[in-house]
Amino acid sequence: MATRRFLTFRVENRLYALPAEEVTEVILMPALARVPHAPKGLLGVANLRGAVLPVAGLRGLLDLTDAPATRALVLDGAAPVALAVDSVEALVTIADDRIETRPAELAARPGETLRGAFAVGDSDTVASIVDVAALIAAAFIAQDRPRHRHAVSAAGRSQTAPGANDERRRLVSFEVAGQEFALDLGSVQEIIDAPAGRATLPASDGAVLGVASFRGSLLPLLSLRGLLGFAESTQSTGREKVVVARIGPALVGLMADRMRTLFAADADSIEEVPPVLAARIGGEARVTAIYRGEGGRRLVSLLEPRTLFKEEVMQRLGAARSAVPASSDETQQERGEERQFVVFRLADDEFALPIEAVNEVARVPEQITRVPKTPKFLEGVINLRGEVLPVVDQRRRFDLPAMADSRARRLLVVRTAQHRAGLIVDSVSEVMRCLADEIEPAPSLTGEKVRLVQGVVNLDGAGRIVLILDPAELLTRAERGLLDALEKPEKARP
Repeated sequence: MATRRFLTFRVENRLYALPAEEVTEVILMPALARVPHAPKGLLGVANLRGAVLPVAGLRGLLDLTDAPATRALVLDGAAPVALAVDSVEALVTIADDRIETRPAELAARPGETLRGAFAVGDSDTVASIVDVAALIAAAFIAQDRPRHRHAVSAAGRSQTAPGANDERRRLVSFEVAGQEFALDLGSVQEIIDAPAGRATLPASDGAVLGVASFRGSLLPLLSLRGLLGFAESTQSTGREKVVVARIGPALVGLMADRMRTLFAADADSIEEVPPVLAARIGGEARVTAIYRGEGGRRLVSLLEPRTLFKEEVMQRLGAARSAVPASSDETQQERGEERQFVVFRLADDEFALPIEAVNEVARVPEQITRVPKTPKFLEGVINLRGEVLPVVDQRRRFDLPAMADSRARRLLVVRTAQHRAGLIVDSVSEVMRCLADEIEPAPSLTGEKVRLVQGVVNLDGAGRIVLILDPAELLTRAERGLLDALEKPEKARP
């Protein structure tokens, strides 16, 4: 007699089954990156041995009460997906004549879509063979836009208003010994966490920290404290960042105490260092200009990478760089163009926006003017250098609870082709650079409701998944109409 094997599992004390050949493996419930505005059945995306895997919750697909899942069933198919369940019971072999398939006999509960059922052993317990494909098809709407590996490469750029920032310099600032310094965004390749391990170079001065592995090559590391003439810190705070800057053909890592912000500086707010003072600045670093912000209360010293080092230090950098394979640039060209993203956090999840769409990162202002009869996610409006800027609370927008401590919150000023808005996020962690072929398409299960996810960057070595958002899709049509109404009075001014 013909038999079939099934894997049985439980959800809310109900016993379900799937044909064993449809389950490639059973894993512990992985760490998830939550997808904003996801349908109830989509729990998020996870990293499975370097691949991005969407995780659907059977409780959500069956419209049951939420509860923690302990196992995920990785299902075989054209589009792999993991199914989160409460627990896994057993692998059983069932004779074909014991499998009931008549609809009248299945007695499906509300929300269930079944392919059959069978009694387990000699007991009265019945396992329902769930039709996962039908549940997913009903819960998730197929995308109507093309999905391909390089879709993000052009998408972020196309949404940015041309020439939006031509009058202002875009700067990345960081803290060194309690003071704020900045470099032009064009000279900063990336901002990364301080590496856990590095190799020291013999006969080097105090500013040279050594070399570290970075994207398949060696990155020379130098201390900004040492270059700027400050005493080295006696202990790590865990907030140290490495500013990866390009000096000619070489990349150099500049260790800062922490990242501060990304902002656009008006030309009339930047002054050259007075000649008398410039002539007396010693050491290896030279401040090229001073930015005066917030009515003079904020002073940022602007640096130029080429003037940071003495000639002998540059020679050491060249020696360290000589270990990089000569073909690395060619390999990078083969892998596609580089993209930069501003990474921010909301609760336990990391998201990113194309850097072309981010005008600046600022502190959340204390005074935000509330606009009557507007949705709860619209925090209000602020006056940003003479322009009315709508402010959107992304926690409310993504249905997250309010932060207990809001002091670290930041305002991301984002510009698309039609709108400019400030997005309140928990924190801004880094500027991330990646190649086009490192950006994976968003999971096909996400559906029209969450088309704001453009792609996924799977930082497998760091155990992180970063969801890349589409700036224009952060707002629904109704919300874009609301922003249009807020901006019209401003545009009507002579």
